[in-house]
Amino acid sequence: MPLNITQKLIKDHLVTGEMTSGEEIGLKIDQTLTQDATGTLVMLELEAMELDQAKTEVSAQYVDHNLIQEDSKNPDDHLFLQSATERFGLYFSRPGNGVSHPVHMQRLAKPGKTLLGSDSHTCANGCMGMLAMGAGGIDVAMAIAGEPFYVKMPKVWGVKLTGKLPDWVSAKDVILELLRRHDVKGGVGSVIEYFGPGVENLSAMDRHVIANMGAELGATGTVFPSDKEVKRFLKAQDREDDWIELTADKGAAYDILEEVDLSELEPLIAKPSSPGNVVAVRELAGTPIYQSYVGSSANPGYRDFAIAAEIVNGMNIADGVSFDINPTSRQMLTDLVQESHIASLLQAGARMHQAGCNGCIGMGQAPATGRNSLRTTPRNFPGRSGTREDSVFLCSPETAAASALTGQITDPRSLEADYPKIKEPKHATANMDLLDEPLPYEQAKDVELKKGPNIASIPKMDEMPDRLELPILLKMDDNISTDEILAGGARVLPYRSNLPEISKFTFEIIDDTYYKRGKATVDDGGHAIVGGYNYGQGSSREHAALAPRFLGLRVALVKDFARIHWQNLVNFGVLPLTFVNEADYDLLSSGDVLVLSDLRNKIQQGNEFSIDVKDKNEQINVQHGLSERQIEIMLKGGIINWAKDRQQIGG
Repeated sequence: MPLNITQKLIKDHLVTGEMTSGEEIGLKIDQTLTQDATGTLVMLELEAMELDQAKTEVSAQYVDHNLIQEDSKNPDDHLFLQSATERFGLYFSRPGNGVSHPVHMQRLAKPGKTLLGSDSHTCANGCMGMLAMGAGGIDVAMAIAGEPFYVKMPKVWGVKLTGKLPDWVSAKDVILELLRRHDVKGGVGSVIEYFGPGVENLSAMDRHVIANMGAELGATGTVFPSDKEVKRFLKAQDREDDWIELTADKGAAYDILEEVDLSELEPLIAKPSSPGNVVAVRELAGTPIYQSYVGSSANPGYRDFAIAAEIVNGMNIADGVSFDINPTSRQMLTDLVQESHIASLLQAGARMHQAGCNGCIGMGQAPATGRNSLRTTPRNFPGRSGTREDSVFLCSPETAAASALTGQITDPRSLEADYPKIKEPKHATANMDLLDEPLPYEQAKDVELKKGPNIASIPKMDEMPDRLELPILLKMDDNISTDEILAGGARVLPYRSNLPEISKFTFEIIDDTYYKRGKATVDDGGHAIVGGYNYGQGSSREHAALAPRFLGLRVALVKDFARIHWQNLVNFGVLPLTFVNEADYDLLSSGDVLVLSDLRNKIQQGNEFSIDVKDKNEQINVQHGLSERQIEIMLKGGIINWAKDRQQIGG
């Protein structure tokens, strides 16, 4: 039977289960990726599991999110991460080396491999013919320890690309077009696989842009073929030997099929505050802006910066506009310097920042209150920029640069200029010196972890009780993101390795009384929350599950969940339930008390049962989507307890 690329990758790595859509499968993981906002917990989890050494082919820890050193917390964590990579046998990418996704693509990604990362945008490396997926940190820790990654078998959504992008239109507009058509839930339960003659007209980094924001569609992953363009990219990185060809078989079928004619696209923009709120740039032309920002893992390529540099070359940024340039890797920055593109940007009035995630995760470059910010970043969830009342638009580098010149949202096609033609360097300035290789085991086993005062071990989690009486502390609407559950940014993320401290920020964007109210329920058995559709969309950060659990959250009852957050809740012993009858959502209010009795038996006997609403004479039918393995994890109170009990991991 002819197979598409996704099916080939899954078949080659299938450990358990069958390739039937919706069924749980276990996949062998070849490579892992962690970054400092999530990696500190991963390393603490490896310590808790008593791991001896990484069992993967390649595991890499990047320092890219928390680079600001306003006190000792971030640098202390950087030292901890470096010592942990030495101890457990991982690559270590130093601060300033760049954003994990493009650096991994440049130095370590290999066609035909699986990659699991504790960052939702890990799917970006699907541009290399990999099955690359984001997950919670504990799932990545398990993969580092040699365990399979468990996920529901996705549908394969084939997107046929035809034609060629017009001038002033680029890869960002391709993924914004899909978001315009399908919104932020469109890819849930699917891997998006791109094929067709139009793929040949996209560079490897163009594909990275598109694959990266598959996460914004809710997709499990994004896959491109490994073809001559991927070979060219690897050759430029002095890694041609890592290339293999990987394409779909002739006659391969897809569960969903769609076509995008690249030649018909125009510049697009996502309005605040959702990546799915997409319109044509021309519809917003003339809207004043305060900031224009180029960079992030969603536009990390050489041409993304070079095109912006050429657009503003010899001109001046509009008065009152902050034109922020955030290089995505030291290699990229060096190449841009050599071709004088950085000089063009600086002479035009741009502000240059260090290579890293920076403003994308609210770590600097926050916009002024009540002003509009244009960004080439992947997300514009409320408050993600670091400004609570932010107004962030997502766009291409062309639109960002054109708007920086005019001081207002500008369709780049309206500029009185020829479209710049960018030629990438034939050989990149590859530098492995800042990507430290794993130590030999004989040295690694004697390394001691360097824990600063801000690092706290993960508290033990109790098993699931047989009876719970849980007050509903929050009732929320649709599309609640992990940024709203637990914010990023310079105020919050420095506490990423200190659960008692970071939990103080939980749900503050939605209800700043939650922390005190949640903590008060811990000794009384905990509490529940209620939500609408797509609960937990966005970042993979497991703090958004772990912090509420620390504050007593035992049950999340919603209309449906985003994939990664659902799995994170399971991993930390929070029971994720959905309504059988979605109209029952309207029966519940904050302050109601849910009674779950004979719970341990009920979740094992079937995936549907009823719970009582105390003092209301109401019953709510609910369901769970747990596999037998996940039921075991839930009964144990979380995956760390489950893993230790199995005694399959350790020295």
